[in-house]
Amino acid sequence: MRLKAFITAMMLCLALTLPGRASAQEEEGKVDVPEIIFGHIGDSYEWHITDIGETKVCIHLPVIVHSKTTGWHVFSSARLEEAEYEGFHIDPESGKVVEADGQRPFDISITKNVLSLMISAVLLLVIILSTARWYRRHDVLSEAPTGIAAYMEPLIMLVHGIAKDSIGEDYRRYSPYLCMAFFFILLNNFLGIVPFFPGGANLTGNIAITMVLALCTFLAVNLFGNKHYYKEIFMPDVPGFLKPIMPIIEVFSAIMKPISLTIRLFANMMAGHILILSLVCIIFIMAKYGGVLFGSMSVVSVLFGVFCDMLECLVAFIQAYVFTMLSAIYIGLSRPKVEHE
Repeated sequence: MRLKAFITAMMLCLALTLPGRASAQEEEGKVDVPEIIFGHIGDSYEWHITDIGETKVCIHLPVIVHSKTTGWHVFSSARLEEAEYEGFHIDPESGKVVEADGQRPFDISITKNVLSLMISAVLLLVIILSTARWYRRHDVLSEAPTGIAAYMEPLIMLVHGIAKDSIGEDYRRYSPYLCMAFFFILLNNFLGIVPFFPGGANLTGNIAITMVLALCTFLAVNLFGNKHYYKEIFMPDVPGFLKPIMPIIEVFSAIMKPISLTIRLFANMMAGHILILSLVCIIFIMAKYGGVLFGSMSVVSVLFGVFCDMLECLVAFIQAYVFTMLSAIYIGLSRPKVEHE
């Protein structure tokens, strides 16, 4: 019952924290659902929190850009809300900062996703260090973990088991990376479901983030693969007429593994956010059709939204588990054993 109440509250918060343009579009008789959805899940130079009347409550983030002609510029994104500032403005199509002539400067701004990444990194560091602190101060053979360590232990043992089953004797070498990947994805998946600050940034629904995670697995596989792994790629034991073809197939297979990891995590998390936001948008769409239809569809929307939120919590865990398991399997396949060893 507590879980249902919590998720219901999250749905109500999500309805309140949708971009303010939904209300303005409702007054005009039209709600642009794609604009609302992609404006909410996309990256930006500010972190929108809510609207109080006509006042937009948001966190303006620092814009840090370098122009080839004028050098470095650092200023608040609030400067770009209404007009051009220091020769820069936000391109309405891409949502990125551009110069007056349309050229893209070198941009290392602290955007919504970057700030979310920093917050999640600090949270993950606090969680891991708090767990390690408990184990340093207690005898694990005589007492059960308490506090945050009690929640972390089964998850760590889960990843430990995945690594041991998939990699084999050398699994301890890769367990730290697999634990990092699992907890990073799991934490950001859950933060993305929470609709209020510091959640709702949809970090794992950003393909750049999932691509970097997949590249880490790709490097772990190909930098630490043993000689038998490379022999199976470039000199496989196959009939002679297949020897020129098999290396091409194997190299293509090695490249496709990180691509599949990237797209699987990115697509599943972004799709879940879009589905929940679409259900909430029904409330705004039905507002102009009268009280009966508006009220009934609002109830249906919230009920389906609660169901999808519960489903998204399950998907958040499954996606972290699947990414970790596939990474462990790929690493294990890069360290094959032969009978004469």
